Amino acid sequence: MDFLAAKGYWVRGVDIKRPEFLSPAADEFLMLDLRRWENCLEATEGINQVYNLAANMGGIGFIETVHAEVMHDNVLINAHMLEAARQNGVRRSFFSSSACVYPTYRQEEPDIPGLREDQAYPADPDNEYGWEKLYAERLCGAYSREYGLETRVARLHNIYGPHGTWRGGREKAPAAICRKVAEAPDGGTIDIWGDGKQTRSFCYIDDCLEGIYRLMRSDFGEPLNIGSDEMVTINELTDIVIELSGKSLGKQYLADKPQGVRGRNSDNTLIKDVLGWAPSTSLREGMARTYPWIERQVLQQAGAAA
Repeated sequence: MDFLAAKGYWVRGVDIKRPEFLSPAADEFLMLDLRRWENCLEATEGINQVYNLAANMGGIGFIETVHAEVMHDNVLINAHMLEAARQNGVRRSFFSSSACVYPTYRQEEPDIPGLREDQAYPADPDNEYGWEKLYAERLCGAYSREYGLETRVARLHNIYGPHGTWRGGREKAPAAICRKVAEAPDGGTIDIWGDGKQTRSFCYIDDCLEGIYRLMRSDFGEPLNIGSDEMVTINELTDIVIELSGKSLGKQYLADKPQGVRGRNSDNTLIKDVLGWAPSTSLREGMARTYPWIERQVLQQAGAAA
């Protein structure tokens, strides 16, 4: 909302609750449950462009254990929002898909090439969250072909940054590690899920927003990766956060915790060809902005509880 408002757009924000950490810079903000059809009609009325980022989701521990609720809620949101956009004459609609659509058989080793957009099939997403995202991608394509609704689809790769969820089980790995490091006493240890050798790439929020904006202004109607191609192990991510904290911390590995696929990275060849741009914020730079914010939240919470 803030990104588009800063560019001079009239913005209507919609969510099931008010943002927890930021006051939305929207011209209008509606609290609506987008699983309900009538709310989607209200949300899209009089709107020229829709950015659908709504989803019931969370970190790896959440999406590997909560299946039916995730699929049920997100299929309703995505199907209702597309149909409401069509009925209300929306010109262009954005859908936030996920790197979770990529097949497990391409992500069985830590040291893997980046995943290209044409490698989503034969389909075998690694969890139900990935399956419902892949279905919604297909639905976007069908609405574009049959009804003329211009759709844009981004496969987002592990977006992180300040002002996001950092506790409660729905936080992603960067926020969870920042929280653990901030909570740990100097000289202590933190828990790492798995052996720490699994790999990922993490995309800073500012790059994500810029990529979505550029995609929506482009003529490209197929799914497109928006992610960093800087692949790191979870151990390396943890080491960056520990260094930023100024603490000396050990790691304790929990082999029985969910850890997702063994390796995942974004191939950014297509986004460079299509948009002439790709995410460029390094992980160290992004975490240097993220860790201090989460550390302040942890300290404030501890102070409030004292």
